[in-house]
Amino acid sequence: MVDPQHPMKQQPVEPLSVDTLRVILAGTLVWAIALVATLAVPALHAGERSWWPWACVTGLALGAIGLIYVRRDRGNAAGARRG
Repeated sequence: MVDPQHPMKQQPVEPLSVDTLRVILAGTLVWAIALVATLAVPALHAGERSWWPWACVTGLALGAIGLIYVRRDRGNAAGARRG
């Protein structure tokens, strides 16, 4: 049990302020770059790797959904733009 009078009492940790919109944009940009790379290099989308471009497309689609969700500023996304 922690003694409330103890001088080393841990202070509550405040949540970090994160610009959620920028995080989503950065992730979506990374998926776009990955898609271009997989389509530009034939070895990255041939044979057993034929699903790689589709994974990138899925990442882009989920990023777009995230952007729409955060930009609407309703429900759980209210105030998510600036953390």
